[in-house]
Amino acid sequence: MILFELFFCFLQIGLFSVGGGYVAIPLIQNQVVHLHGWLTEAEFLDLATIAEMTPGPIAINGATFMGIKIAGLPGAVVATLGCILPSLVIVSVLAYVYRKFRGLPVLQSVLSSLRPAVVALIGAAGLNMLLQIAFGGRNSIALPNARWAEIALFAAAFFGLRKFKPSPILIIALCGAAGLALGLFGIF
Repeated sequence: MILFELFFCFLQIGLFSVGGGYVAIPLIQNQVVHLHGWLTEAEFLDLATIAEMTPGPIAINGATFMGIKIAGLPGAVVATLGCILPSLVIVSVLAYVYRKFRGLPVLQSVLSSLRPAVVALIGAAGLNMLLQIAFGGRNSIALPNARWAEIALFAAAFFGLRKFKPSPILIIALCGAAGLALGLFGIF
């Protein structure tokens, strides 16, 4: 029964995550944490971080990792299939339609009107993750609850990315090393 629930959960996510993997993060979080209670906020954040760091699309990696956590290897298979099936069907149909009608102005206006919604969904996902990291949850934004080491690490990574424009892989590696060092000193 859990495998069917997992498949249909990620089928919905795959169907409604228009704009890429970062748009899927709040949808996945809502399904696996809030609606079904399969993962805690902390477990979700850990798995989302791992899904982002590993090669491949974040939504598919997230589906695979969360499927493993929830129902083992069969869970990973059904969650991944549920996540990619809508895209497979929709992209096949859209490729045909786009090739046939790509010169129409109506099609171009529809595509351009989707961009702001995608940006808003990505921003919401980023803000939710930032609040989870900085304050331990979305509903507890209070200075005494602030995790200053995480906030400083985020600020340094953000500044470094904006100012020096290094490879994101380098920033991930440096943050991982800093997290390890801070963990060894008992700060994290």
